Amino acid sequence: MKQSFIFRESFRFILFSALLMAMFFPFLAFGQEIKDENHLPENRKDVAAVSLDGNLWFFVVGTASFPAEERADLISRQIGKAASDRSIPADSVKILTEGDYLNIYAGKMFIMSVTKFDAKAEGTNQIVFSRIIQKQVRAAINSYRHERSRPVILKKILYASAATVLMVLSLILILWLIRRLNRVVETRIKSKVEAMENKSYKIIRSSSLWKVVSITFRMIKIAVIVLIVAAFLQYILGLFPVTMGFASYTLGLFLNPLISIGKAFVNFLPSLAFLIIIYLVARYLLKLIKLFFTSIHQGGIRLSKFEDEWAMPTYKILRLVVIVFALVVAYPYIPGSETSAFKGISVFLGVLLSLGSSSFISNIIAGYSMTYRAAFKAGDLIEVDDQIGFVEEQKLLVTRLRSPKNKEISIPNSELLNSNIINYSKRAKDLGLILHTTLGIGYETPWRLVDAMLKEAAGRTEGLLKQPPPFVRKASLDSFCVKYELNAYCNDVVQIFFYYSQLHQNILDVFNENNVQIMVPAYEGDPPEPKIVPKDKWNATGGSGTINGS
Repeated sequence: MKQSFIFRESFRFILFSALLMAMFFPFLAFGQEIKDENHLPENRKDVAAVSLDGNLWFFVVGTASFPAEERADLISRQIGKAASDRSIPADSVKILTEGDYLNIYAGKMFIMSVTKFDAKAEGTNQIVFSRIIQKQVRAAINSYRHERSRPVILKKILYASAATVLMVLSLILILWLIRRLNRVVETRIKSKVEAMENKSYKIIRSSSLWKVVSITFRMIKIAVIVLIVAAFLQYILGLFPVTMGFASYTLGLFLNPLISIGKAFVNFLPSLAFLIIIYLVARYLLKLIKLFFTSIHQGGIRLSKFEDEWAMPTYKILRLVVIVFALVVAYPYIPGSETSAFKGISVFLGVLLSLGSSSFISNIIAGYSMTYRAAFKAGDLIEVDDQIGFVEEQKLLVTRLRSPKNKEISIPNSELLNSNIINYSKRAKDLGLILHTTLGIGYETPWRLVDAMLKEAAGRTEGLLKQPPPFVRKASLDSFCVKYELNAYCNDVVQIFFYYSQLHQNILDVFNENNVQIMVPAYEGDPPEPKIVPKDKWNATGGSGTINGS
């Protein structure tokens, strides 16, 4: 008995070492499991195994009122009670005939009844099968007591200690090898990957490829640690009787998910290949489309009646079409796409999008509509519903303006689509933008003099064009004054607010120089003295200092 124990434990220790060497082949190393009910022929599916300390001894059948699993569990507990009671010798296991049953006793303790159905399930008669069970119960009691003897427990502790040391050394060695292999790969391959990036004109990114390599090494390291720990736990738990039943369970706890993932991955490989092809085709098609429209946007390619500003919005629309088409084609090949949960989530997201995104969708459509209307572009000075500013950017949802006082104005595209837009920049470069200002002058002042003074003021304003020349329009003949409108051209809309200020300043100077009064809206009659600024106060600042006049 002692020699057989040493031989068995030595064999288990060698097996543990072999598990460590075979950790990269878990399917081969752990493919053979303890035979259980699921491996029985179809005519024995109603039986259950009687086991003790993780060892299977025999099978029993069940009935409608007493299922096989419950019966096997009860018999196992009875054998365990008999084995734990050392006053009951193993040789006291006997067979007693009681009616149609052959009952198994250990001493005076009842173990089980052997029925003709148990024997029939094993393909033998009741007497032969009861003798087999008698021998198995004796062996189970002997094994139970032997595994719990003091010498055996001490030797198993030594085996467990040796296995722990072996596990730690294996982890240290393997992790060191992985780090070293990682450095070797980084030294020899990273430069080639970077060279590949330059040859592919940066279509292939070295950082992305190297990230894939790093993630692969990390996954290998995690898998190695999991397999070593699983093998260690399986061996340690299998040494001691109390934990022997958990050995196969713990091993399955680690390996079953990996086996399931591996089988699912193998079955998914054809679909994965198809998805990769769809991804690569869509990706490089989008690169070609982007390259084409970028060339249009930058002026490298010219299309008749196609504005350069339309290039990138058109690319975004085509990109969305390509992505949606790729997703529709790839949908049947996505794992879980046929499940009810996946379909339910898709329907829920669709309903949520349709109910809560009406304004969102309308703003997107309005944004693209504004783009193709070509009403304005970035940098233009526009006016929308009394809001005036320079177009900073046009997004799918909103258009942002910068006011002359450096305030940001955000206007939803749906609102912009339904508003009148005044673009001050559209024709300024080609035809010039006309700046105009209106003032009232009394009938006593000759209109030719007023025309000359207004044109003089326009001529003094830097930034206004000499050609076409400024002109004066007599807007109306009011009750007490004549309304004159000065019109002058400029082509720099960025400075128009400065030009207006300078123009008004020069008008005041010219009219004061010629002693001509500018009428006020509430004019009722001529005052005793004209409403003009005396010449000696033209340069007054309101303080002790003065400024140089023009």
